[in-house]
Amino acid sequence: MLETFVVAMATFFATIGPLDVAAVFAGLTASVPSKRRRQMAVRGTMIAGGILILFALIGESILSGLGISLAALRTAGGILLLLIGIDLVFARSSGSTSTTDEEEEEARAKQDISVFPLATPLIAGPGAMGAAILLMADTEDNLALQAVVLGSILLMMLATLIMLLLSGQIHRLFGTTGMHVVSRVMGVLLSALAVQFVFDGIAQSGLLAAG
Repeated sequence: MLETFVVAMATFFATIGPLDVAAVFAGLTASVPSKRRRQMAVRGTMIAGGILILFALIGESILSGLGISLAALRTAGGILLLLIGIDLVFARSSGSTSTTDEEEEEARAKQDISVFPLATPLIAGPGAMGAAILLMADTEDNLALQAVVLGSILLMMLATLIMLLLSGQIHRLFGTTGMHVVSRVMGVLLSALAVQFVFDGIAQSGLLAAG
């Protein structure tokens, strides 16, 4: 159970990237009154948490309905997480955890960014959604482990909310270099976990046995 908790927290920290989200949020809301900024932070994290919990609970069923096997999900999810991990290691912006220039420009022109781009794709991006499904699938219908995964999502949403509320101070404390160091460490861990997902998916598919 402890292992599931540690893996889930590390995975969600890497795929969501609360420090990066806080930095982007600080930039997008630089001219927004503090009260309004707090409201957007709370609303955005609540919506993102709901999205991730929804994907954790019914994501596998949806994929099964589309004829996508768990082995394929593990392999594809592992590849996606590996790409995110590589981007983190090299301190590059990933399309799964960031916005495009056009999306950021649209966000700056909006009065409320809590749904887009804060809730999704910054917090609940494809990487985090895929991780939620994969981690829940790995519990093998163990209710205690499922509760651990769902609890990890809620804890990470709380941590993200705190970082959003303190986004200005955090950026000044860590600086760009410090935030990149944290991202690189998490990127290495995420890459290793992603490769393990790929190995598990290939093994579960039976392709090696068939060969």
